[in-house]
Amino acid sequence: MDPAVVTYALAVLSGAVVGLLLGVFGGGGSVLATPLLIYLVGVRDPHVAIGTSAAAVAVNALAGLAVQARAGRVKWPCALVFGGAGLAGSLVGAHLAKQLDGGVLLLWFAAAMALIGGSMLLPKKNAGDPAVHLTAALTARLAPAGLVTGLAAGFFGIGGGFLIVPGLMAATGMTLAHAGASSLVSVSLFGAATSASYAASGLVDWPLFVALVVGGALGVLASDPVARRLSGRADVARRMFAVMVIATAAYVAWRSLA
Repeated sequence: MDPAVVTYALAVLSGAVVGLLLGVFGGGGSVLATPLLIYLVGVRDPHVAIGTSAAAVAVNALAGLAVQARAGRVKWPCALVFGGAGLAGSLVGAHLAKQLDGGVLLLWFAAAMALIGGSMLLPKKNAGDPAVHLTAALTARLAPAGLVTGLAAGFFGIGGGFLIVPGLMAATGMTLAHAGASSLVSVSLFGAATSASYAASGLVDWPLFVALVVGGALGVLASDPVARRLSGRADVARRMFAVMVIATAAYVAWRSLA
């Protein structure tokens, strides 16, 4: 079989896995895109893998944002302040990451994965104010939090949802449902900015990007029946996924050091 066909088929499969996990578990799933591109698809340059996955994450987040916006769950003023402040941070983070050696960058990426996995093991609280409105005091808290989160998202080439959601909740007191929906604004902005920075340096593989997006759409479509079947065991399934993320982080670190 043509090696190129195998490569793109594996990229579609990788996108489907990420889309399925995102649809079932929400935040954290996109962090697997870069390891899948490197160790399954065979992308040799970690920078290309990060830039390509960031572009795909941005598209997936936009699709999710459209759904959440129609449902009226997005707190637009708060989301735009957080995302706007983080946009500058994501560009700085992406620039810094491109200066690092690929192996060193993967070690940092592995550390971020371990933190994401650990955060998924923490209990989720949904308490909050569903009618929260943007004020001057909230703006003063949202902007710095967004800047720091955007810096991390740009540096690691991830959506950053695991940081954005608790950041929005801590800064505004909004509910988990509203924070999850509103976080997609930032995920879209950070992913687009990061991928644009990498693309300007020729570090995005556009055919692989298309394959990831196609696979991601298929995975999201398949996630609804899977999520319904896991509804009674959601906490157990989420913990198993978190352990998988931590184990993948250990593998990425081991391969980088080896």
